[in-house]
Amino acid sequence: MTSQPPRTIAEEIRRIFDRLTPTERKPAQALLVNYPLAGLDTVAKFASQSGVSGPTILRLVGKLGFSGYADFQRALREELEVRLQSPLAKTYGKEAAGKGNKDFLGRFAAAVRDNIEESLKSLPGSEFEAAIRLLADRKRTVHVLGGRFTGAIAAYLYAHLRVLRPNVHLVEGHSATWREDILDMGRRDVLAVFDIRRYQGEVVRFAEQAAGRGATVVLFTDQWLSPISRLAKHTFPVRIDVPSRWDSAAVILTLVEALIAGVSERHWHQVKDRVRTLEVLKGLKSSDV
Repeated sequence: MTSQPPRTIAEEIRRIFDRLTPTERKPAQALLVNYPLAGLDTVAKFASQSGVSGPTILRLVGKLGFSGYADFQRALREELEVRLQSPLAKTYGKEAAGKGNKDFLGRFAAAVRDNIEESLKSLPGSEFEAAIRLLADRKRTVHVLGGRFTGAIAAYLYAHLRVLRPNVHLVEGHSATWREDILDMGRRDVLAVFDIRRYQGEVVRFAEQAAGRGATVVLFTDQWLSPISRLAKHTFPVRIDVPSRWDSAAVILTLVEALIAGVSERHWHQVKDRVRTLEVLKGLKSSDV
């Protein structure tokens, strides 16, 4: 196993959520909805916004492994700094350079494997199933959007969904034209959006406007949580750190491929007919399909 970064507070909340009391879950959920800003308020304000008492906040902080509220807030502030790190500020590149190129590929692959295991074992099966149901529902129109680097994964998801089902749209081109994609959105629409650290303002604004029109938002993000998480119906936070100055998309791609497989199998009889028709349109003989 490689040396993994410590869990974020959001990851730790998800890990222990089932062990929290119903009262403790209220501030835990409030923090995830407005992460990490809710936890940077005073104990009294955090408690008031969560509908609980101050001692409940302190019990939650203790269960998260902190000796006190000040330590808890210090960790949140450190996470805020990490969320905005550029390739110039990341230390992994320096560490990798210090070790030389010997077995660098092996170290990198081990980090990716650890990221996949750590991310997927903490992903609730109910969330995964809910996302499959949404993406497979032909009564809903699905819109897919990514950012500067995650746009390629958004296009990958779109290309598969476009084969598997009708009414799928990729939000692309200059961001000035994106608003046209929002015009006809409503409560039967789904937005699958990708946003990782150094969160992209225009992607966040698009998601806000889509949610404002009633669209259901499914978010793929990192362990520090895009601001879109506060309005997403389903959030998939995954680990993106590897021995590189650049963040890794490996876990996001793994999750997307798993969703594609799940959507395909959910209504395979319909998907099979659609794929067969597509192959015929391509000029293949029916016996080939």
